[in-house]
Amino acid sequence: MSAASLDGGHLKSFIERIERLEEEKKAIADDIKDVYAEAKGNGYDVKIMRKIISIRRQDENKRREEEEILDLYLSALGGGE
Repeated sequence: MSAASLDGGHLKSFIERIERLEEEKKAIADDIKDVYAEAKGNGYDVKIMRKIISIRRQDENKRREEEEILDLYLSALGGGE
Protein backbone atom coordinates (compact mmCIF):
# COMPACT_ATOMS: atom_id res chain seq x y z
CA MET A 1 0.00 0.00 0.00
CA SER A 2 1.51 3.29 -1.04
CA ALA A 3 1.05 6.65 0.62
CA ALA A 4 -0.97 7.80 -2.38
CA SER A 5 -3.48 4.97 -1.94
CA LEU A 6 -4.03 5.57 1.78
CA ASP A 7 -7.33 7.04 2.86
CA GLY A 8 -6.31 9.47 5.59
CA GLY A 9 -9.86 9.81 6.88
CA HIS A 10 -10.31 6.08 7.22
CA LEU A 11 -6.95 5.69 8.95
CA LYS A 12 -7.76 8.57 11.30
CA SER A 13 -11.06 6.90 12.18
CA PHE A 14 -9.26 3.67 13.13
CA ILE A 15 -6.69 5.54 15.21
CA GLU A 16 -9.36 7.52 17.07
CA ARG A 17 -11.41 4.39 17.77
CA ILE A 18 -8.35 2.63 19.17
CA GLU A 19 -7.51 5.66 21.33
CA ARG A 20 -11.06 5.74 22.74
CA LEU A 21 -10.93 2.03 23.50
CA GLU A 22 -7.55 2.43 25.20
CA GLU A 23 -9.06 5.16 27.40
CA GLU A 24 -11.99 2.91 28.27
CA LYS A 25 -9.60 0.04 29.02
CA LYS A 26 -7.65 2.24 31.43
CA ALA A 27 -10.85 3.36 33.14
CA ILE A 28 -11.96 -0.25 33.55
CA ALA A 29 -8.54 -1.25 34.91
CA ASP A 30 -8.79 1.59 37.44
CA ASP A 31 -12.27 0.38 38.46
CA ILE A 32 -10.98 -3.16 38.94
CA LYS A 33 -8.09 -1.84 41.04
CA ASP A 34 -10.61 0.04 43.21
CA VAL A 35 -12.68 -3.13 43.73
CA TYR A 36 -9.58 -5.06 44.81
CA ALA A 37 -8.67 -2.25 47.23
CA GLU A 38 -12.19 -2.30 48.66
CA ALA A 39 -12.07 -6.09 49.07
CA LYS A 40 -8.67 -5.84 50.76
CA GLY A 41 -10.08 -3.20 53.10
CA ASN A 42 -12.79 -5.69 54.05
CA GLY A 43 -10.20 -8.31 54.97
CA TYR A 44 -10.10 -10.39 51.78
CA ASP A 45 -6.82 -11.73 50.39
CA VAL A 46 -6.47 -10.09 46.99
CA LYS A 47 -3.86 -12.59 45.80
CA ILE A 48 -6.30 -15.44 46.41
CA MET A 49 -9.11 -13.51 44.72
CA ARG A 50 -6.93 -13.05 41.63
CA LYS A 51 -6.17 -16.78 41.65
CA ILE A 52 -9.90 -17.60 41.86
CA ILE A 53 -10.62 -15.32 38.90
CA SER A 54 -7.81 -16.96 36.94
CA ILE A 55 -9.19 -20.42 37.71
CA ARG A 56 -12.75 -19.43 36.78
CA ARG A 57 -11.51 -18.12 33.42
CA GLN A 58 -9.97 -21.45 32.50
CA ASP A 59 -11.72 -24.17 30.56
CA GLU A 60 -12.91 -26.72 33.13
CA ASN A 61 -11.30 -29.69 31.36
CA LYS A 62 -7.99 -27.87 30.97
CA ARG A 63 -8.07 -26.85 34.64
CA ARG A 64 -8.70 -30.44 35.74
CA GLU A 65 -5.85 -31.66 33.55
CA GLU A 66 -3.47 -29.08 35.06
CA GLU A 67 -4.58 -30.02 38.59
CA GLU A 68 -3.97 -33.71 37.86
CA ILE A 69 -0.49 -32.96 36.54
CA LEU A 70 0.22 -30.75 39.56
CA ASP A 71 -0.91 -33.54 41.92
CA LEU A 72 1.24 -36.03 40.01
CA TYR A 73 4.30 -33.79 40.29
CA LEU A 74 3.69 -33.14 44.00
CA SER A 75 3.35 -36.88 44.60
CA ALA A 76 6.62 -37.48 42.77
CA LEU A 77 8.25 -34.97 45.10
CA GLY A 78 6.82 -36.66 48.18
CA GLY A 79 3.80 -34.42 48.65
CA GLY A 80 5.68 -31.20 48.10
CA GLU A 81 7.57 -31.52 51.36
